[in-house]
Amino acid sequence: MKSFILILIFLAAFATLVNGAEIREIELTDGSVIAGEIVSLSGDVYTVRSAALGTIKIEESKVRAIRKKTATGAPGDLAGQIKSFQDKILSNPEIMTMIQSLQNDPDFQAILQDPEIMKAVQNGDIVSLLGNPKFMNLLNSQAVQEIKNKTFK
Repeated sequence: MKSFILILIFLAAFATLVNGAEIREIELTDGSVIAGEIVSLSGDVYTVRSAALGTIKIEESKVRAIRKKTATGAPGDLAGQIKSFQDKILSNPEIMTMIQSLQNDPDFQAILQDPEIMKAVQNGDIVSLLGNPKFMNLLNSQAVQEIKNKTFK
């Protein structure tokens, strides 16, 4: 049962990541705010696509906060999005079967055994997850991509 709960926690974090094409507000340490899509995090550098600035690189050390931008510009309701995503998963038997099969996946088992990753998942620390190669490899795996495709079609 513990593994099942951890899978749902993982998938809640995954739900926030797959929405990466959404516009984010990136608050910099100097107080300025950039609106843009986070394309990638490589090493300690974000690649951000902004309508106003084009594609730019921002050092992680210069980022104070990253928030989802809503229509009003206020931070998004992450808890509501996670709850909605979990409800959608739990109500779909096909997706539930796919998720349960992840319990046997060696990459997923490595995630469950990694205290740094599990702490980031439990804290909703998306920046740490995006920067973790093991987590990103799992997100890009065929099994997780199939779950994503079934969930967001």
